[in-house]
Amino acid sequence: MSDAAEGGQRRSGYGQAFRPFVLNISRIRRRARQRNGLYCSLSCLFPVFAMSGSLYIVAAPSGAGKTTLVRLLLECEPAIRLSISYTTRAPRAGEENGREYHFVAVDEFKCMIEAGDFLEWAEVHGNYYGTSRRWIAERLAAGEDVLLEIDWQGAEQVRKLFPAAIGVFILPPSMDELARRLIARGTDSEAVISRRLAAAADEMRHAPEFDYAIINNQLQEALEDLRVIVHASRLRSAVQTARLAELLA
Repeated sequence: MSDAAEGGQRRSGYGQAFRPFVLNISRIRRRARQRNGLYCSLSCLFPVFAMSGSLYIVAAPSGAGKTTLVRLLLECEPAIRLSISYTTRAPRAGEENGREYHFVAVDEFKCMIEAGDFLEWAEVHGNYYGTSRRWIAERLAAGEDVLLEIDWQGAEQVRKLFPAAIGVFILPPSMDELARRLIARGTDSEAVISRRLAAAADEMRHAPEFDYAIINNQLQEALEDLRVIVHASRLRSAVQTARLAELLA
């Protein structure tokens, strides 16, 4: 949910075999109703997943350039699959359903929550955002690399199920530059920009929780930094062991 950044105990188990699981919908609905507040995860209902593919989590405050960096990365690294999140916010100019997001009504989103369809979901500035749980698990089990654009809260919840996920936080070079970028967009009112800047200051305090931090001052340099992280992560012993099981048996 890439716009979630615009507005929060890891379990062991990496390396265990991926096992099919059976969903008890009644139990999911009961547990979902019991959880209050703006943020909810269903991680307590599912086991930690092993994965032979790599899972990349990219987060950033609004205006840091995350969406542009991810788009350029996917052009350079076509083997990475982008997770398309679900949202209840209205599409922006130029956005298409199923490309930037799956745009759904609030009632439909809430039904998906009760059905246990989301790995994680959040309400941000009155809009809901969610990440498909089953789609990601299936891609990773098949050895594919997946990238999530989510906020720091979503990243925290995802790591409970996927402790080997690689977290990358994109930072602006300064708050002044962040404000300039938000104003240059020309899409938000002064009040909205002020709210985004206040939220950004809080979000950036969570950058140390991620494995890597990239300062997006020069776009090309930031892109190269992101590609280096991707290439290095694919050579980790745990990933290679899963992908080369027959060779290493």
